[in-house]
Amino acid sequence: MVAVPGTETLHTLGLLGAMLASLAVVHALSEGGVGATLRRRLLLGVPWGTLLVTGFVLAVYFVVQGGWERPNAPMVIPFRAWSYFYPQGILTAPFSHASLGHLTGNLFATLTLASVAEYAWGHYPRERGIQTFTSLLTNPFGRIAVFVVGTLAVGVLTGVFALGPAIGFSGVVFAFAGFALMRYPLSTVVALSASGVVSLLYSAVQNPILTQGGRSAFITPWWASIAIQGHALGLFLGAVLGILYVRHVDERPPALRLFAGALLFSVAQGMWAVYAPLDGGRYELYRAAGAALVFVLAALVTSAVRAADRSFVGRLDLSYRETAIGLVLAVTVALAVVAVPYNLFTVANPDAGVTETNSVEVGDYTVFYAHDVPNQYISSVAIDSSAVSSNVNASGVIVVSDDREIWWPVTSTNRLANSGRALVRVGGVGWRESITADYVSWAPVGNRSAYVVYLHHEEATRLAYVSEPSRADPTITGRNVTVVPGRQFSLRVTRGDEVIGEAPVPVGNNSTSAGGLTFVREDRRVVATTDDGTRVTVAVRPRN
Repeated sequence: MVAVPGTETLHTLGLLGAMLASLAVVHALSEGGVGATLRRRLLLGVPWGTLLVTGFVLAVYFVVQGGWERPNAPMVIPFRAWSYFYPQGILTAPFSHASLGHLTGNLFATLTLASVAEYAWGHYPRERGIQTFTSLLTNPFGRIAVFVVGTLAVGVLTGVFALGPAIGFSGVVFAFAGFALMRYPLSTVVALSASGVVSLLYSAVQNPILTQGGRSAFITPWWASIAIQGHALGLFLGAVLGILYVRHVDERPPALRLFAGALLFSVAQGMWAVYAPLDGGRYELYRAAGAALVFVLAALVTSAVRAADRSFVGRLDLSYRETAIGLVLAVTVALAVVAVPYNLFTVANPDAGVTETNSVEVGDYTVFYAHDVPNQYISSVAIDSSAVSSNVNASGVIVVSDDREIWWPVTSTNRLANSGRALVRVGGVGWRESITADYVSWAPVGNRSAYVVYLHHEEATRLAYVSEPSRADPTITGRNVTVVPGRQFSLRVTRGDEVIGEAPVPVGNNSTSAGGLTFVREDRRVVATTDDGTRVTVAVRPRN
C-alpha cells in the first residue's frame, strides 16, 4: 500500500516546489550567469570563509554550550561577558548564544551579510598585473584564512568592549554589514532582507501549519532587548575596515547610494533604539535622539568614503577625507572605551540577599530567590544621569558566582509569575546542572497575589520565599478573608483586628470551614458561603 503524505508534508513539498519553480523562472530570464560572476571573485563561486565561520559558531553552540543535548535550553550563564576578571566569558560570549532562535537569527544574517562582505574582500587579488599564489594576500586560500581570522578577531574585540553581560554573534554580524556597506551599500540592504527570507523558509519548513490562540504573556519592549552598544561597535569596526579597504582598492560607491544604504540598514536594524534601564523592570527610550543619530551615522560614513583629499584645515595640513575618517575612528574608540569601566566590574557583595533558607548551592554558583534586593551588578557602577538611578533593586531568581564575577537576576518575579516555572542552568565547560524554580500563588479578589517560590535541585526541594498574606476585598457578614501563603496555603477569617478562624485552602472540590464561613473549592477558585445562602468568590488560583 502506498503511504499518503500528511497535510504538513504536502504543504512543505508545495513550498519547495514553488521556490524551485520561481528560481528556475528567474534563471531563465536572467541575461548573465550569476555563477560566472561569483567565480570571478570567490574560489569556485563559494564564500568559504562565511561557511567556516558559520560552522565554528554552530560548534560552540551545540558542543561547548551543550545545545546538542538540549537545543532550546543551552548553557548560557558561564559564557556571557561578565567582567575582565572572568576572561572565559569575554572570549566565549561573542560566539555563544542564549537560545536556538538567537543562534539561527544571527546565522541567517551571517550567511547573507558575510557573503556580501566576503565577495567585497574577494579570494583573488584586485590589482592589475599581480599573479595569484605569489603571497598570502594573493593566494585564495590565504585570503579565505585572513577573512576567517579577521572575523574571529573582530568577535574577540566585540567581547572585550561589549557593554554589560552580552552574548551573541550579532556584533560580528553588524561588522560584516559595516564592511559590506562601504562597497555594496544597496546589495547589503538586499542581503539583510534576504536573511528574512531564509528565516521565513526555515520557520515554514519547521512548522508548515501553525495553530495559535490568544494567551497572556510577559513581554519586555523589543528595543530593550537590543545590545545597542555592541551592535553599533560592530557596525563601526566593520565600517572602519571597509573604508580602509575601498580606499585602498579605489572602488568607492556613489555618495547617495552609500548614504541611502547606511540609513536604511541602520533604521531597519533599530540602531535608533537608544534606551536606559530604570527600576521596576522599566526602560526609557530616547526615540528622537536615536533617529537623529542614524542620520549623522549615515552622513559620517559617507563622508569617510567619498570626501575629497583637498585641505580642510590648511594650518594642520588636514584634508576632508582625513577628518571624516578620524571622526569615524573617534566614534569607534568612544563606543569601545565606554564599556571599559563596566567590564572592570566585580560583584559588590555576593552575599546580598542570600540566606541559608532561600538559596541552593551548585558548584561555585548560588541560586536564590529574593524580593527587592539591591542589584549588585548595576549598583557597583556609577551612572551619572539625572534620569537614571544606579540604585536598582531586583526581584526574582538570581544567580551568583563570586569566582566568575556573576550576579544576575535570570528570571524576574513578574516573568516567573506569568510562566509559573523557570529552569536555571549553571555550570561551565564540561559540566552542567539544572535548578527549577516554581511559583505557586493564590490571588485574593481585588488584591495582589500571595505566593511562595520553591527551588528544586536533583532530589532536594527548598521553600525559598513566602510572600506577605493578602486580604480579599469583599466583606462577608462583617468578616474578611486573608490568603496566608506557605507550604500549605490557608484562609484566615478576621472580624476587625481579631482572628476568628483559619483553615487550609480546600483541595479538589472539597470544602472546609473557619470563622463562621464555609469555603468551597470550585476548580481554580474558592467561594465563601454563609448559612443564609450568600456566595462570594474570595480567591482565585492563577493559570500559569
